[in-house]
Amino acid sequence: MSKTLFEKIWEKHIVKTIDGGPSVLYIDRHFIHEVTSPQAFTGLNKRGIKVFRPAQTIATADHNVPTLNQHLPIKEELSRLQVEALKKNCAEHGVELYGLGHPFQGIVHVIGPELGITQPGMTIVCGDSHTSTHGAFGSIAFGIGTSEVEMVLATQCLLQSKPKLMRINVDGVLNKGVVSKDIVLYILSKITASGATGYAVEFAGSAIRSLSMEARMTICNMSIEMGGRCGLIAPDETTFNYIKGKEFAPKDAAWEKSLAYWQSLYSDKDAVFDKEYHFKAEDIEPMITYGTNPGMGIGVSGKIPTADTINENDKSGLSKSLTYMGLQQGSNIKGQKIDYVFIGSCTNSRIEDLRMVASFVKGKKKASDVEVWVVPGSKQVEAQAIAEGIDKIFEEAGFMLRQPGCSACLGMNEDKIPAGKYCISTSNRNFEGRQGAGARTLLASPLTAAAAAITGVVTDVRELLN
Repeated sequence: MSKTLFEKIWEKHIVKTIDGGPSVLYIDRHFIHEVTSPQAFTGLNKRGIKVFRPAQTIATADHNVPTLNQHLPIKEELSRLQVEALKKNCAEHGVELYGLGHPFQGIVHVIGPELGITQPGMTIVCGDSHTSTHGAFGSIAFGIGTSEVEMVLATQCLLQSKPKLMRINVDGVLNKGVVSKDIVLYILSKITASGATGYAVEFAGSAIRSLSMEARMTICNMSIEMGGRCGLIAPDETTFNYIKGKEFAPKDAAWEKSLAYWQSLYSDKDAVFDKEYHFKAEDIEPMITYGTNPGMGIGVSGKIPTADTINENDKSGLSKSLTYMGLQQGSNIKGQKIDYVFIGSCTNSRIEDLRMVASFVKGKKKASDVEVWVVPGSKQVEAQAIAEGIDKIFEEAGFMLRQPGCSACLGMNEDKIPAGKYCISTSNRNFEGRQGAGARTLLASPLTAAAAAITGVVTDVRELLN
């Protein structure tokens, strides 16, 4: 019987299926951080039990850490307490922690792949919605709640209902200036921020196949923004070459055995999906959001929608969003004044993203009235950027290269966008107050963000490319 990629992995990890109910699913890798783990550890301690399989749990500090002066004590009290609790809990339960100062520290969804911890065919969870990032390797990866974090720590298993299955195909060749972030924002603009609710989404097609692993991670990262339970891409030679030689990748005979299994991970030709979409890569231009959910996006050359051009159910949402954003129906997004540019987050903070931006801004200067923060996703990315001289290019352009962390993706740490200010962000969410109370966020690719940093306004990067 033909099976999808998702079904092959799911069925291999079922411990028990409850009649008429969910399945007990075995979890291969569990990532934890300082925000959603303290309550879970408290629950274990109250029950007098230890982490069941600590070797399969990996911890790092990322959400609440400062991105300047990480060698100093954390100023913000709640952040400091959470990071200290993570240290204490990991020490007591024998969990590996990549804390501040560790060469492997970074955003949880950046360090897993770059260290070779994330591998095809795995089930991966974390108390963070963007765990879907790891699905780029052909794994089932999804975010869980704090009570579920406790469940996995205690049992290495999780109760889960099987989602419906969706495939999104993108075929063709991308235009100049269009990158993976534009692909996923385009898909979101077509199917909406709730279009994949209840589905596991497989991304396929020649345009997806042509992407690097880092670009694929950007796509899967934002599958949750469509309402998807997870997103995944079948592994191929690009995947295998990326993993090979990584710190925790299989070696020698173990590599050959793993590779043989990984090569079986694809959706069979006649596999059946509950829903399927087809898009053409040539139809995609550099994208940007104008509203307060990631589905409210348009091509940078387009106009903000008007009430008479959208679904009846979305009209009140459009009005509310544009009031918050201070934008007008039917107006051009291109030329909109920008105050901040944030290049980072688990969506776009990898070395490939930083190289892309550096290549574009080399020899240029940022607009004098725009503040630009570039936040690497990990200590390894930071070290690589410095080794390649990317830090010097940013410095000469007036960009600030900070230290690793989630930073201005979310208003949980010191890196907040002031109320009323416009920020082009390479992160994944543009909800009201996401980057700070009253902050106005426009999501875009690293290239589009870099173009705005140079010009001071929303810009079509294609006009500035050689």
